[in-house]
Amino acid sequence: MKNIIFGLGLLFYGFFSMTVTSCNDKSSSDNENLNKEKMNKDSNPAVYFEIPAVDIDRAIKFYSNVFNFSFDKQVIDNNQMALFPFSEENSGISGALAKGEIYKPTKDGVVIYFGTKDIDTTLKLAIENGGQILYPKTSNGDLGFVAEFEDSEGNRIALHQRLTDN
Repeated sequence: MKNIIFGLGLLFYGFFSMTVTSCNDKSSSDNENLNKEKMNKDSNPAVYFEIPAVDIDRAIKFYSNVFNFSFDKQVIDNNQMALFPFSEENSGISGALAKGEIYKPTKDGVVIYFGTKDIDTTLKLAIENGGQILYPKTSNGDLGFVAEFEDSEGNRIALHQRLTDN
């Protein structure tokens, strides 16, 4: 599993490097056409995420208790990482809890949504494990329900529950 996650990072880095190199060799209009082609592919654009942590063990405990996740701890590029579960057979992306000089927890950046079958129970577990509600359970009509909480590290994390999970 750790090789798969690391491989995804290398694949992304290689793709990014290849794109930058090929874009530098083409005219501006060629670059625009190349970007449009890439954006129209039949895949989801997000491939990996990292959630900053001040205390990696505390963050692991929080996410394990709230979501029942298990983690694979590693050191990558001198940063402490705790890799979320990943399975190629399942849809969606995976990522890591990350502790290092460049990782700063925040409620003001990108918001990551975790799916849940029971948003009320997940919010209760987040609170019981030191989190706090930032945005209460709210209906999104036909899309289901959403909510947001602050994790043990000070990050804004969102939840989504589909209507079919009721």
